Order: sequence, then structure tokens, then C-alpha cells
Amino acid sequence: MAETNRTTQELLVDYAGALRDGCIPVFLKSLSREEGRAIADSKEFWETTEVARVLNSAGFAEKAVTPDVNLFMSRVDAKIASRMKKARSPMRRGQTAQAKAVNKTHRI
Repeated sequence: MAETNRTTQELLVDYAGALRDGCIPVFLKSLSREEGRAIADSKEFWETTEVARVLNSAGFAEKAVTPDVNLFMSRVDAKIASRMKKARSPMRRGQTAQAKAVNKTHRI
């Protein structure tokens, strides 16, 4: 179980570890109410988290993988093309709701 009522220094160490491991939500869930209030009011904590973010991004920059959005963009383009094609096609005249109801009642 996580230690409760950690000092600001201990919270910073835990935050840096969570940032490195990519589990910030787990860190946030581990905070007690008192710890949450303490870091919300601590200017030192927020300044130090910025330093931790910069150091983390510099330390792992070569290992970082940027997402490839080409597949996403091609799907968006295909969806747009499909919608444009549907907008240009003439509207189909199908059975009206009333005609469908009449056909269902006459079937035996």
C-alpha cells in the first residue's frame, strides 16, 4: 500500500518516477486528500514538476516515439470522400413509412 502523508520531496520523487514510467494517473490516485491539498498549494511542487518534465523529455528524447498519424488521416480523408459522394448522389425514392406499414399488415 502506498505511503500516506508524504512530504513534498517524497511526492516529487514519486511524481518523477511515475512520469518516467508513464503512469501519472496511478500517482494521482495514490494521493491522499491532505497530499492533494499540499501539492495544490505548493508553488515549489509545480516548479519542480516542470523541471522533472524537461529532464524526462531530454533523457528519453531518443527513445520517444511520435505517433504516426498517416493511417488516421487516410481514414478521415476516406470518410470525407464518402460523405461527399453521398451528398452528390440523387436521393433514392424508397417506400414511405405508411406504405411499409400497409405491406406488413397484408402479409399472412
